[in-house]
Amino acid sequence: MNTISLKRAVNLMLTFSICLLTLFLTGCWDRVEINDLALVMATGLDKANDNNIELSVQLAIPKAMGGGQGMVGGHGGDKPTIVEKATGKTIFEAMSRLQEKVSRRIFWGHNEVIIIGEKLAREGIQRHIDFFTRHPSPRERSFVFVAKGKAIDTLKVIPDLERSSAEITRELANFKIGMSVTLKELVQMLIGNTRAAALPWIEVEREPENKMGLRVNGTAVFKKDKMVGRINDKVTRGVLWLRNEIKLSAVTFEPKGAEGQISFNLLRSHTELIPKIENGKWKITAKVVTEDDVVENETKLNLMNPKIVKEIEKQLEQEIDDRILMTVKLVQEEMEADIFGFADAFYRHYPDQWSKVKDQWDEKFPEVEVDIKSNAYIRRPGMSTSPQGIPENEVKGK
Repeated sequence: MNTISLKRAVNLMLTFSICLLTLFLTGCWDRVEINDLALVMATGLDKANDNNIELSVQLAIPKAMGGGQGMVGGHGGDKPTIVEKATGKTIFEAMSRLQEKVSRRIFWGHNEVIIIGEKLAREGIQRHIDFFTRHPSPRERSFVFVAKGKAIDTLKVIPDLERSSAEITRELANFKIGMSVTLKELVQMLIGNTRAAALPWIEVEREPENKMGLRVNGTAVFKKDKMVGRINDKVTRGVLWLRNEIKLSAVTFEPKGAEGQISFNLLRSHTELIPKIENGKWKITAKVVTEDDVVENETKLNLMNPKIVKEIEKQLEQEIDDRILMTVKLVQEEMEADIFGFADAFYRHYPDQWSKVKDQWDEKFPEVEVDIKSNAYIRRPGMSTSPQGIPENEVKGK
């Protein structure tokens, strides 16, 4: 075969290969334009009549969500979101009915928040969250809340600083002011050793007049998948200390022998749970190490004096101990739900003993003795080295 014939053969094979490859290019046959989608930003689940569930969704209005001046909180223009609802025996059935009155295909990929109404939470949530973990579209990173009253009322809030209530709840979760729980973490708690869970409690605020906002105000406590009670935000801090999840904390107290308050801001903290079984008694020791800054000093104490600082550190440790013990007593005696992770600690250190009591852990948990050992360190006294507005001769420990 001469050179010309060889080149022709090669070109023919290349042409044939290119034509063959085009058969495997499927193209965008299943594409959906963004203009054809109804983007779900937040989801509400409420108890409906006849054992049905009410599904409410907060849908973004793309034109209004585009930003621009005057769009904050939906004031000065069109509302950035709308709320639609439907009922059904399951979430998917309710979604199908919802789709009948929404002109665009409902898309769950942008859902950031799942809010569960109080009544539904008390009856049980396990069968309802199955949809969000089984369906391929919803995010497992969505934050989960329990709402006082109905979840749909939370979705309808139009805030001043953000474009939607979905953004408010997401940012509150990211700040970790209280509990911050994703859908994935909720499922892990429900299938864990204790099958107890804790979710942030959110409320609609109606102050000042004619204004509405949202506030995380404590924690909803679940035993298995049913809500058994609620703890306030102060007690929630104790839960976060024990779970080693404390990120933001303000502690204020009046030092002994002084007039006025001192406020501390948490820098960082670490908690270690140490289980022990001895003579048939189950005990947990929580070792807490915390570092704090002084952010306000109303007393006449000079916080540059090492002896004074050492004494205040001891009092700060006692304040932390008291808060945690108050939380333990309330949860053990009134709710009997291990939301602290004690069961996991015993399971890791004493697997054989744990296997004998795991089926009766609800009865064993309230009997566990809890000892708190805190070590607090004041790292910085603040920008001022001495109390402000006080004559120098009145400052103590200068």
